[in-house]
Amino acid sequence: MLGFPDSSNLNPPPMANTQQSPQMANAIRALAMDAVQQANSGHPGAPMGMADMAVGLWARHLKHNPANPQWFDRDRFVLSNGHGSMLLYALLHLTGYDLPIGELKNFRQLHSKTAGHPEVGVTPGVETTTGPLGQGITNAVGFALAEKLLASEFNREGHTVVDHHTYAFFGDGCLMEGISQEAISLAGAWKLNKLIALYDDNGISIDGQVAPWFADNTPLRFVASGWNVIGPIDGHDADKVDAAIEEAKKQTERPTVIVCKTHIGKGSPNRANTAKAHGEPLGAEEITLTREALGWSSEPFVIPEDVYADWDAKANGQAFESVWNERFAAYSQAYPELAAELTRRMEGNLPANFAQVAVDTVIAAHTKGETVASRKASQLALEAFTAALPEMLGGSADLTGSNLTNTKSTPNLRFDMQGNVVKTEVAEGQKIGGRHINYGVREFGMAAIMNGIALHGGFIPYGGTFLTFSDYSRNAIRMAALMKQRVIHVFTHDSIGLGEDGPTHQSIEHAASLRLIPNLDVWRPGDTAETTVAWSVALSNRDKPTALLLSRQNLPYAPKRDLGDISRGAYVLSEPADVGIKKKAVAVIIATGSEVQLALKAQRLLADKKIAVRVVSMPSTTTFDREDAKYKSSVLPAGIPRIAVEMGVTDGWWKYGCAAVVGIDTYGESAPAPVLFKHFGFTEENVADAVLVAMGAARLKPAKKAAKAH
Repeated sequence: MLGFPDSSNLNPPPMANTQQSPQMANAIRALAMDAVQQANSGHPGAPMGMADMAVGLWARHLKHNPANPQWFDRDRFVLSNGHGSMLLYALLHLTGYDLPIGELKNFRQLHSKTAGHPEVGVTPGVETTTGPLGQGITNAVGFALAEKLLASEFNREGHTVVDHHTYAFFGDGCLMEGISQEAISLAGAWKLNKLIALYDDNGISIDGQVAPWFADNTPLRFVASGWNVIGPIDGHDADKVDAAIEEAKKQTERPTVIVCKTHIGKGSPNRANTAKAHGEPLGAEEITLTREALGWSSEPFVIPEDVYADWDAKANGQAFESVWNERFAAYSQAYPELAAELTRRMEGNLPANFAQVAVDTVIAAHTKGETVASRKASQLALEAFTAALPEMLGGSADLTGSNLTNTKSTPNLRFDMQGNVVKTEVAEGQKIGGRHINYGVREFGMAAIMNGIALHGGFIPYGGTFLTFSDYSRNAIRMAALMKQRVIHVFTHDSIGLGEDGPTHQSIEHAASLRLIPNLDVWRPGDTAETTVAWSVALSNRDKPTALLLSRQNLPYAPKRDLGDISRGAYVLSEPADVGIKKKAVAVIIATGSEVQLALKAQRLLADKKIAVRVVSMPSTTTFDREDAKYKSSVLPAGIPRIAVEMGVTDGWWKYGCAAVVGIDTYGESAPAPVLFKHFGFTEENVADAVLVAMGAARLKPAKKAAKAH
């Protein structure tokens, strides 16, 4: 069988004129200071300080193709210190991406491709949106993990089709953010040897010299986490950066950090090594002085042709991809099914039979009608979906037994002492790598790593923790929504229904808070069918993340009039006729999750008084809000009072024109769940009374202090 060279033999040849390295770096510096000056906004110091590091990596090692930024086997580059975005924009422009000089002139302007911080999907060649410090390096861990797992799953002897590195630049600010340690620790534990991170060690942040508030021994911190550490080296010597990267690429068991000592604002006579270089334009006079100091005589935004020629990566990029295309063609001949599967997964397409699997799984849930907690209903759905979708990569932040994110098809992810993925036998003669990740108590890290996995492609990541701990993950959830990534968060123990653990663990504001994040789908299903539909929709959402809010306590199955409308976010669950009242509804109770059963019981109590009530289950307000006006009015008819019921803050419900909301606007208490339900007014009597009050009718019985109807 035809063999192919390792990727180490596919590096670009040494630059013909290494003497040009300073001018190549100065081109970055000039573009950075010119763009920031023109925008009168931005961060020139970091790009100027990291310019030589960029020459060492981008001109001598990075495997990429400017003509095809989405080529699968490219190296991934992450600028974790995203405020230095002009470094990346300059590199993309100089190496030949579709980012003309006009876009650099429009830096930080409306609708330009050069936003203040790099944005994936906006600028060709940008792999992830960075800016919130620490998340970029954590995304990079996700990229590197995805590469390692895909290589283990798809490469065959003589056919290496998944073989690329992940590089990241990061600075002091990233290291100060706690999430960085979560990422560093996991990268070491997972032995991500193709992850190479370059630390821009300039000792400056916005407030000045960092020594008084950042005294870490950074190299030892990485050593303690299982990394290979190179340096400190002179970050302004491209040859030394080049050599360090070459050394790092020899690693077979450990990720590498290269400590690069640099000067922020390198070249600026009066701003270098000061906080003044960090986050404001240098000023016209200082730019003139900097040009003189650098020996850069070109006008603003003008790059000499010989410098453009030295930076041009189009020919090398085409050569990289052509060699890989030949390799993949031979792989496709030898392993056509594997090649088709890898192609499908990297394109983000679900299996051809997914729709049928989803329908069958929903119908099975409906037919069985089991009384289980929705977290268990989630696991039941996952059993079917993980068996059918090998791209599903699950995990939990040390709560697997509570979140129920593991299945028979997802053995725990483990690595041997050499860093190889441990294969587990799941069927006779069939061994697979782990598909369930023990993230440890690292919710924020888990969320940002999942973002990196999704951005890389080939997997649909999902991870679990308690809903109250979504606060730890929140900014990474927001980033997934901003980046339009298919990431699924499994949040269990969703209310006071978790009981004795008390208010520290009882979610009150969390559902409402998550619903505020644009482009995040939030589902709070009430039984097995709704939970299965929620999973089906989440897996189908190519351009948005999803949060599934699930109960600890068991929930009875609610008989359905129809399964078809559940995916629309809200539907009519029960009409007056279903409880023996042959009249049109005079009120609507809207409920989510575990409170759907309360709504149904209240409907029966009111039926005993000959009051006709419709019950609407609204498992996903975010999905329902996207429906057209006609469907919305068919579910929530005008002219009759609406009463919402949810064990959480009430604010988000008034937009549905509710006359009353049965909710909680205080923190919970520590007690058994049934005691808490009664204490906070989550009883069928209180819900029925809320309906009667909204209608102007008499209560079933005198109001109790504990009742919480607003």
